[in-house]
Parts: sequence; structure tokens; C-alpha cells
Amino acid sequence: MDHLVLEVGTALVLVAIAAVLAGKLNFSIIPFLIILGMLVGPHAPTFGIIDLRFIESEEIIAFLGRIGVLFLLFYLGLEFSIKKLIKSGRSIVTGGTIYILINFGLGLLYAYLMGFPLFEILIVAGIITISSSAIVAKVLVDLRRTGNKETELILGIIMFEDIFLAVYLSVVSGLVLGEAATLGGAIISILIALGYMLLFFIVARFATPILNKLLDISSNEIFILVVFASLFFIAGFSETIHVAEAIGALLLGLVFSETEHSDRIERLVIPFRDFFGAIFFFSFGLSIDPFSLGGAVWLTVGAVILTIIGNFTAGLIAGRRAGLSHKASTNIGLTIVSRGEFSIIMANLGIAGGLMPVLKPFSALYVLILAILGPLLTRESKTIYKYLDKIFKWSNKPAKVKERASG
Repeated sequence: MDHLVLEVGTALVLVAIAAVLAGKLNFSIIPFLIILGMLVGPHAPTFGIIDLRFIESEEIIAFLGRIGVLFLLFYLGLEFSIKKLIKSGRSIVTGGTIYILINFGLGLLYAYLMGFPLFEILIVAGIITISSSAIVAKVLVDLRRTGNKETELILGIIMFEDIFLAVYLSVVSGLVLGEAATLGGAIISILIALGYMLLFFIVARFATPILNKLLDISSNEIFILVVFASLFFIAGFSETIHVAEAIGALLLGLVFSETEHSDRIERLVIPFRDFFGAIFFFSFGLSIDPFSLGGAVWLTVGAVILTIIGNFTAGLIAGRRAGLSHKASTNIGLTIVSRGEFSIIMANLGIAGGLMPVLKPFSALYVLILAILGPLLTRESKTIYKYLDKIFKWSNKPAKVKERASG
């Protein structure tokens, strides 16, 4: 433990260098941080007292990364409001269902065609289905798309995915790990997740005046302590009822967005979002061993291609069903491509259950590629739309009455 602070400081220096480089190149910081994390870690050399393996600090860096996810989703919630999501409720349910059906169906089919046994098929399908809420949130903020019309639907799909994930994890873990998994248990998981989310909507709808009074604190020091205490408690409590801690942070952000203090909270949260968010992507890279990736290259390439096609198709259909333009729908399909923390969780479940070892390198390489490609595709979504528009002539088609423009 003698060099713990030095290790954390070294990690922060590396993160800062990556951030400066990304800024100089006017590029998303996410790929830089993930690749940087991969280049160091357990397999890296040591230089005297400078230990790039980060063995002593591994747990604390990972924990700081978890905090980063909370701030990313909390901030994203602040950018929206419960009223907007309620207004888009029907579109969210429809879009979320379309997204899950297409991507989960493709995941099942792909794993089956690759010759996996039943339990491995279920794990691979889960890995392929769930997008990374942390990366999606970071990209939306970096590209300043939080004000776009389609972002409401993207947020809704993220929450819909979490309900699916909570139920799917409980069922698959019961099968793979030999724990009890019943239809009744799955139904209870669904009802708990839905009820928990509904509670936040009710609080935002009827308790805003009370929250305004509670948050009417003149001291910034006390104010931020109250806000952060609420954030970490809600996130932690969410985990206890099998709702992802990141979704708990998102829901709290949505509630606080309804208060008259939302601008103040947002202004104070931004530095923490950027700092801890950067650590998350670095710690994510640390968890990937580049020397273990070679055994699953072709399996991963096929899954990546399938995922991009599936996500783009799902986003396009969901967006058009919601009355959004082809341009906005293209943005949806390319923004939710990124895979991350949830895919790793699914793979770890399979490894814990003694399933095929290839799941670990497959999930790591799959997540790495899409964590890099996702932000790139999102950034170039306008160019991709223009190219597709030349082929399909979308801009020449009559606009629907409900259709809304997007940036």
C-alpha cells in the first residue's frame, strides 16, 4: 500500500496526457482512454517506483470508474425532464421492444449458427443485446446532442434495456449458476423494476415543490453534499433491488431536472462528470488483456458487423415509428451501437458458471471494438446519413405530420 497514491497519480497523469492528445486531434477521448488502459495494466513493465501494472490501485481505480458512470448518467438525466419522457412513453415502449427483439434475436441466431451450446447461446445473446449506457451518455454530452429530439428516445431505450437486463440476468444466472429461476421470479423482477422507475416519475410529478424547499441551500458546500449524498444512496439502493446503479443515477437526475435548482446542480456536477468519467474509460481498458484477444477474432468480427446492422435497423425503425426524421433515426441507430460494462457482466456470468473459455476473449474484443467504433459512428452520423440519403432518397419523401427535425 506504500505506493497506492503514487499509482493513482500515475494513472491520472496518463489520463491527462490522453485527454490532451485527444483534444489536439479534436477527437473523442473515449478510444484514447480505453486503448491507454489496455497498454498498461498487469502485463506492463515497471520503471523503478513507477509501476504501470496498477496492482495496488486496481480496485480503487475501478471504484472511481464506477463513480464516473454515476455522474455521466446523472448529468444526462439533468439534461432532460420526466415530462418529456412521459410524453414519449408510448414511443419508448415501442422503440425499446423493437430494439430488444431485433438485437436479442440476432444474438440468439448468431450464437446458434456458430455452434454454441444452449447456455453459451444465452450468454452470447446477452452480450450482443445490451448497449453501454456510460459510453452513450458520454458521446451525447461530448457531441452536444442532449438537446436533440431523438435523444429522448435514446434515453428511453437505455432504461428499457435495463428492465430487460434485470430480468434476463436473474433468469440466466439461475440457469447457468444452478440457482432457482422461475417464471414467477422473472415477473416479480419486472414488476419491481417498473415500480421503482414509476416511483421516480411520481416523485417528479407531485413532490417537486418539496424538493425545491429541501434544495434551497445557500452554501454550495452543503448543497453539493446533499446532492451527492442523494446520488450515491439512490444508486446503491437501486443495486439492491436489481436495477443498475447507473439507471438509479439517471432517474435521480431526471427528478432533479424538474426542480428550480437544476441549472445549479448541472453547473456543479460538470467537473466531477468529466474527471470521474475519464477514469471510468481508463479503468475499462485496464480490465482488457490484449494478449488474450487472439482466439476470438473472427467470431468477434462477425458479431460486430451483426451488431452494427442490428442497431442501425432497430434505431431506424424505432425512430420512424416515433415520427422522427430519417436523419434523427439514423442518429439513434448509430448512437446505441457502443457496448461496454453490461456485456462484460454477461461474459463474467458465463465464466463463473464454467462455460466455454472463449466467452472471455470474445466479450473483451467485442466490447473494445464497439467502444471505439460507437463514438466514431455517432460522430460521423451526419455523413453516413447523407451517403444513405443519396441511395434511398429519404429527403425526397413526403414528411409525416408527426416528423420532427433533428440536429
